[in-house]
Amino acid sequence: MKISVTRDVFPLAQVFTISRGSRSEAQVLTVHVEQGGHTGWGECVPYARYGETLESVTDQVLSFSGQWDDLPNELPAGAARNAIDCALWDLAAKTAGKRVWDLLDLPAPQPEITAFTLSLDTPEKMQQQAATNAHRPLLKIKLGTAEDMARLEAVRRGAPSARIIVDANEGWDADVYSDLAPHLVRLGVELVEQPLPAGADDMLAEIERPLPVCADESCHDRASLPSLVGKYDYVNIKLDKTGGLTEALALKSQAQAQGYGVMVGCMVGSSLAMAPATLLAQGVGFTDLDGPLLLAQDRSEPLIFDETGVHAPSAGLWG
Repeated sequence: MKISVTRDVFPLAQVFTISRGSRSEAQVLTVHVEQGGHTGWGECVPYARYGETLESVTDQVLSFSGQWDDLPNELPAGAARNAIDCALWDLAAKTAGKRVWDLLDLPAPQPEITAFTLSLDTPEKMQQQAATNAHRPLLKIKLGTAEDMARLEAVRRGAPSARIIVDANEGWDADVYSDLAPHLVRLGVELVEQPLPAGADDMLAEIERPLPVCADESCHDRASLPSLVGKYDYVNIKLDKTGGLTEALALKSQAQAQGYGVMVGCMVGSSLAMAPATLLAQGVGFTDLDGPLLLAQDRSEPLIFDETGVHAPSAGLWG
């Protein structure tokens, strides 16, 4: 098996800001695996929050022995393992002449409504963003500062009929969350992601949670689940956290069996990164696979997004 890695840059349609910083482009790694005249590919987004860089993840990818069964033992859950695992699923599908969901004995994926993310900005600009995207059924608001109340009110004014979820990206403390929570409910917010920092979220088990709280940075793979008990109601499953589709499907099954709701999310990447997640998103509570909608440029055979949601990938894209 031959493995290669390329770096690809996708410019964003506009600057994207969260509580940890801003970016104007998505820098991704594309992994190709070749065997038996077939080539599979996958994409990952190295994330500094988890100690990853383009260089470190490239080194991890190139260290892989090529034995799929050994992948979880050779590489930790994270971006490198994700790109390899998804590339191997693509290779397996092409080798068999089938779609990945057939190999997994899953029904063909149907469109799923996805959230559309509003970048963190001033209340005035976030209201403008909300008004521009008020036709979308589900908006996700990036928050995580001490001035978030004005932003919440502004977004609701801009999109009075849209469903809303919010993501604090670890930017609040227990007091801020407790103060904001009743207003989140009043404004019709349906879910709040990661209000407190991972590793400093024990207070979620002690304070009132008037709306569902979703673990993002606090949940990576199945090993994370014991630490979430009593603190979270949902888990946000991202391929770049789990280390690929294989572990993501296992996490989804185990989380649901333990009573958690599931959100399927993404880093900011291309349609190739989202494609495997469309299988994972089937029937979950919230889908957040809007990465390609934030780009000014995408892969040559991108995912289809329409009023029914994000569609399964074509065979030419992945799987």
